[in-house]
Amino acid sequence: MAFWAQLPTLGAMHSPVYFSRLPHRLIFTLALFALAVGGRARAAEPDVPAPNSATSPAAGDKVEDSVVKIFATARGPDLGKPWTKQSPREITGSGMVIEGKRILTNAHVVLYASQIQVQANQAGDKLFATVEAIAPGIDLAVLKLDDETFFDAHPPLPRENALPQIKDPVLVYGFPTGGTSLSITKGIVSRIDFAHYNFPTQGLRVQIDAAINPGNSGGPALVGDKVIGLAFSHLSNAQNIGYIIPSEEIELFLKDIADGHYQGKPAIYDEFQTLENPALRAFLKLDSSIHGVVVHEPFDSAPAYPLHPWDVVTKIGDTPVDDQGMIKLGDNLRVGFTYLVQNLVHDGRVPLTVIRAGKELSLDVPVSADRPKLIPFLEGAYPSYFIYGPLVFSVATEDIVNAMTSGANGARLSALLSFSGSPLLTRRSEKPSFPGEQLVIVPSPFFPHKLSKGYSNPATRVVETVNGIRIKNLLHLVQVLRDATEPFIVVEFAGRSQETVVFPRPESRAATNEILSDNDVRDQGSPDTLAVWNEKPAP
Repeated sequence: MAFWAQLPTLGAMHSPVYFSRLPHRLIFTLALFALAVGGRARAAEPDVPAPNSATSPAAGDKVEDSVVKIFATARGPDLGKPWTKQSPREITGSGMVIEGKRILTNAHVVLYASQIQVQANQAGDKLFATVEAIAPGIDLAVLKLDDETFFDAHPPLPRENALPQIKDPVLVYGFPTGGTSLSITKGIVSRIDFAHYNFPTQGLRVQIDAAINPGNSGGPALVGDKVIGLAFSHLSNAQNIGYIIPSEEIELFLKDIADGHYQGKPAIYDEFQTLENPALRAFLKLDSSIHGVVVHEPFDSAPAYPLHPWDVVTKIGDTPVDDQGMIKLGDNLRVGFTYLVQNLVHDGRVPLTVIRAGKELSLDVPVSADRPKLIPFLEGAYPSYFIYGPLVFSVATEDIVNAMTSGANGARLSALLSFSGSPLLTRRSEKPSFPGEQLVIVPSPFFPHKLSKGYSNPATRVVETVNGIRIKNLLHLVQVLRDATEPFIVVEFAGRSQETVVFPRPESRAATNEILSDNDVRDQGSPDTLAVWNEKPAP
């Protein structure tokens, strides 16, 4: 016997929550398994251009003239029904005018937006806008307006090129819920750290204690007359702990998109452990003068990869790394040493100094903005899918796994997945074992049809083989189904206690159009899967 479960928001930060209701809050209904499945000084300035003088408003212009309210209508993917989208949702947020006749806001304000409008402070009209660039990882987006005459009376705000100091007074501008006019709140800068945004992206994050609420997302935070960052999240279980994306991260993002394409932030993905334990130091034969962090697991196991297990990273560039993996920026700030990657990267490599077997080595370690992941995030895309007979197939993503393992029924579903040995859990943190590898998942129950008589609900199962052929990815599955000539289609699923489903091939193909019509499904598959399906005529 099955029951339906609503599953919660995907893609939010691990501890803070976004101010705006996320446009990709995905309500996803799954049937449970059947019983068988059961001063601003710092040590290293980033190599980014200082804000152009054109970004400074003329004398007498007000900050209020350059802060806007954003109205977005979003249609996120329905993970349980990948052939459709969710119903439209109305979202509001904030933004600020920047150079180049553009508006800067948070990615989560406009992600999956089918319509965006911008309204100036004290204005009665709304102007249509489109997304020029978006980076869900660092949560930034740039908008362009259809009518650029707007910027004649709304100048860009100047940005501070250095980090603020702790205790600096800060003003936050935006349009939070509870009213329609511009809100301005006051606080101080209370903390600066280098932390995860949306996996795997890391960046500097400034904590403030100014009162901010849903709707403030994308609004500027100013120290003096310059923007030090953009409001983007707050802790849901604490009072007056909000976060802003500092101008340094904004500059890196804008520099990245200058060529019209967003590459992403380069990062080191090796795993490290601290060097605080005396026995560990003795095991590695390190004297008291050596400090750093230990390479626990290199990101790449290839023999040519520069880092090895038990290497001790003592410096990044010329900056010493301490036993907790931290570096000093100026006199009063410590952050994780991987922060310097974004400043030191050159030709895709970063210089590290390591101690290996008692010898000091200088290495150039490759870094990348892309962390290959077997179960990736959608990051603003819609899931690919393919329907064959009463079954729908899609690609396993972090979005769908998060949905299944969160909320009121998350623990129970996690236990069922764990019991069955589902690759959704056992391989969740892995890299693809070969280029193009994907996990193909059945995201929803069978479509109603006599072909599925007697089979238990297949939702959340991972396809292992079709007619004995191990499935590499979704397009490969479509190809196997297309080229099959056997009288039956036999689908086997990965894990324990998973029944095998067998369908008569000719009847399944013939029934597909009927199933699509009965369930108001427009297309048998997404464009990428249909391109493969239609490459050859039916055998």
